[in-house]
Amino acid sequence: MDVRIQLLSPHFEPDVNAATGQLMTGLMHGLARRGHQIDVVTSLPWYEGHTVAKEWRGRPWRKGTTNIGDIVRVWPFPADKGNIPARAAGFFGFSGLAAGAAHVLDKPDVVMSLSPPIFLGDAGWLVAKRHRVPFVFNVQDIFPDVAVELGALTNSRLIGLLERHERSVYRRADVVTVLSEDQANNVRAKIDEPDRQKVEIIRNFADVDTIQMVDRQTAYRARLGLQDKFIVQYSGNVGLSQPFELIRIAADRYVDRPDVHFIVNGEGAGRPGVDEWANERQNVTVTDYVPPADVPDVLATADLHLIPLKAGLARSSTPSKLYGILAAGRPALASIDEGSEVWDTLAEANAGRSVHPGDTEAFLAELDDMMSSPDILQQMGSNGRQYVEQRLSPDSQAGAYEELFERLVGSANTR
Repeated sequence: MDVRIQLLSPHFEPDVNAATGQLMTGLMHGLARRGHQIDVVTSLPWYEGHTVAKEWRGRPWRKGTTNIGDIVRVWPFPADKGNIPARAAGFFGFSGLAAGAAHVLDKPDVVMSLSPPIFLGDAGWLVAKRHRVPFVFNVQDIFPDVAVELGALTNSRLIGLLERHERSVYRRADVVTVLSEDQANNVRAKIDEPDRQKVEIIRNFADVDTIQMVDRQTAYRARLGLQDKFIVQYSGNVGLSQPFELIRIAADRYVDRPDVHFIVNGEGAGRPGVDEWANERQNVTVTDYVPPADVPDVLATADLHLIPLKAGLARSSTPSKLYGILAAGRPALASIDEGSEVWDTLAEANAGRSVHPGDTEAFLAELDDMMSSPDILQQMGSNGRQYVEQRLSPDSQAGAYEELFERLVGSANTR
């Protein structure tokens, strides 16, 4: 069955520095290769510099055609990640524009929108209701839970309002897709028993085509002058969800080891704080995001990747960086809630180790042990690569969404 899919996403190619941009671009191209028509409503590219790219300015929205279907891009109301009220207002404005701009596209068979932002769930539902077609709500991070856990939202009345709104979007969706069992349990606990069956787990994929296992002596490593070092690296969003003090403590522990170096590669609201302490340490290097084509090079640079996440956040957020790390054939050490997607995947794939958040001694002990076992690290990396090739390839995840969309459309056509 050929399905016409309309996607509402905050980012899409060429805006692929954002994780959702990479994921949705890869997923939609995978579905197109399976014969489906893909129309997209997204933002004008803005994520890299948190301002609309110069070549895209001048008009608040644009319609075009890609090799997978039609696309409409609207003004994103860009705001710095650290300015929560401005960012929320920007998401609200973008979602409203997206809902309006979608009317210029042909009628879809099914609509899917992403969260965050949560307001894009309302936009997707409005578009689906207009065309009387099924609506799939894809949840990457659960809002407002993440903001509450981080202390970014503290007003109880506002939190209550947002939580009621969150539950209403879940109820209106035909299916809610999440990334892990933790997230599924979170969402199911917020809706009535009859609606809980609509929550389905479809994990994100690893780009095993673009990201390959290559030699650790990368151009990125050479550019930083770290050719002979053992590299311990964090790559991704430098936000408020990650306890970067763990990396600071680890760097201090190895300050007398000239063969060990720490890298933090990324940007975000937590970057100024990381820069402050990193600038005082010669064994730490902080770098900006690299162009998408260079991401595989950065991932391959590390001898050991770190995945830190503050306690309690795994119920609402799944670090997508895990899949890129495994695809690059590199091991990982996570500080994360037990039973989370990252914890279970690393254990199942035998591709790394995990410790409980806040247990600094256990984290340092595992770091010591892993760094002293190069053969084990190499085997873990190979295990991770094999795991994602078999279970989390773009094609396999496109197949999971294809099955979902065809099931929904078939059911809708028989009503």
